[in-house]
Amino acid sequence: MKSARFIVLEALMRVKKGSAYSNLVLDSVINGGELSDRDRAFAVRLFYGVLEREITLDSVIDSYSSKRAGLLDSEVRIALEIGLYQLLYMPSVPDSAAVNESVFLVKRVRKASASGMVNAVLRAFIRDGKKIALPKEKTKALSIEYSCPEWLVKKWLTEYGEENAVSILSHSVSEPPVSIRVNTLKTTAEKLKNRLVNENYDCTESDIDGCLILRGAGGIEHIPSYREGFFHVQDISSQLCCHALGAKAGDVILDLCAAPGGKSFTIAELAEDKAELHSFDLHEKRAMLIKSGAERLGITSISAESADAGEYNPNIPKADKILCDVPCSGLGVIARKPEIKLKNPKELAGLPAVQSRILENAAKYLKLGGELVYSTCSLSRAENDEVIDSFLSKHESFIGVPFLEEMGEPFGEYKATIFPKYFGSDGFFIAKIRKINE
Repeated sequence: MKSARFIVLEALMRVKKGSAYSNLVLDSVINGGELSDRDRAFAVRLFYGVLEREITLDSVIDSYSSKRAGLLDSEVRIALEIGLYQLLYMPSVPDSAAVNESVFLVKRVRKASASGMVNAVLRAFIRDGKKIALPKEKTKALSIEYSCPEWLVKKWLTEYGEENAVSILSHSVSEPPVSIRVNTLKTTAEKLKNRLVNENYDCTESDIDGCLILRGAGGIEHIPSYREGFFHVQDISSQLCCHALGAKAGDVILDLCAAPGGKSFTIAELAEDKAELHSFDLHEKRAMLIKSGAERLGITSISAESADAGEYNPNIPKADKILCDVPCSGLGVIARKPEIKLKNPKELAGLPAVQSRILENAAKYLKLGGELVYSTCSLSRAENDEVIDSFLSKHESFIGVPFLEEMGEPFGEYKATIFPKYFGSDGFFIAKIRKINE
């Protein structure tokens, strides 16, 4: 039987080879049934922790190894990262266990020749008090402290200033809350909270209408209230995006990049399931996820189909409200998907063009007087402010309109960047425009 640490090593190898996203690897490998509940919880924390703190861990390796982390065999490097993460961030694990198990890992993957080096690096780090040396230069120091690549640290410092950049960085290495959206077609936030508390779940209300916070719930899909359709999982910032749209009963609404459907569900609930809501995704299988989710929640106003959001389709009706939540880099959700920050920035360069094409096409479906919300779960001006401002500069028939002004900062204008410091949420961007002329 494979140990929890060995399963984590195998899973990390898969992620670093680029074969799958971390959450998919977690489902298929760590939750494969070989581990006890206790070992599974340990493996989950270790798996995400190593991904999240890779840059910090590799800086330690570089300080203590004669060969830099990037030049080591992948298995050896990951075994060292696993050992160092336990030494730094898992105080319940004895130092001796962290060292010995990492040495065992390199032997298990047939890299026994490196076992002495692994043992020496880890024990030297312990002897030095497990201290991480930070350089004086600000960008490099923040990169190591918060385990974020220098290009991204520099980007956030330049675009958002030091206070906001540190807020983003700090949140990126924290444990994000699990936010749920109450199905107001079936119950109220107070009733659902009381039910979950009575079922021994740690549940509290947030400051956002219809939003609750769950802690330590484990597999959400096993909660009776979830199976019975009383809620769906959705981050606070994503819920705010739906509130910004302002959908109401009788509206014709388009959600053009909708899968897996969380925003469509919230929009339908806010409109009392009395709107005509068309939800689209490029792939038929993902459109089916929207259908099944709506059925679980008892929502009848959603029709889900496959369509290319960047290509005009004359069969799609003109709409009163449109949500254009475009594909993005995901730089606002690094706390949930830490491997995102390890991407090559060149991979992200083409996104604004794709986003602009989708926005241009989406606007063609808007009725006179209709409103469109453009959003991303990214923190990048190129994907956010520059896309919406470029659109408005080219189209005099559209204007930006304020939204959620009653909530105060960061709202009050036609666009808002949601930093984690505001709501403890994912990083997000929302902009709202209205069509005033044909």
